[in-house]
Amino acid sequence: MSIKPQFVEEIVKGTKTFEFRKAVFKRPVSKVVVYASLPVGKVIGEFTVKKIHHGTPNEIWKATRLGSGITESYFNEYFEGKEKAFAIEIESFTPYEKEIPLKEFAPQLKAPPQSYCYLS
Repeated sequence: MSIKPQFVEEIVKGTKTFEFRKAVFKRPVSKVVVYASLPVGKVIGEFTVKKIHHGTPNEIWKATRLGSGITESYFNEYFEGKEKAFAIEIESFTPYEKEIPLKEFAPQLKAPPQSYCYLS
């Protein structure tokens, strides 16, 4: 899953316990590999999914704001015009010993995923 570096930092610190998405996985997912998008451009760790919450943006913000790691205005801008919102609840984050370039981690990928992709 591609995540902006400033949000990856909050996940690593434990202040961001929810990752917000406009769409989520179609298959069951229990672990998410975290790719910090540019300028970092590397795989930095993984997290275990506790639960995926869904509802209107207003419902999701009320339920997750304390672990959002973002401002309400950023949240509202992200979900502007959307009727559904998803929050992936992070149970535990495990950083890798070293950051791994994507081509080394998943050579089958031609480019970083725009949002996410499945790995086997």
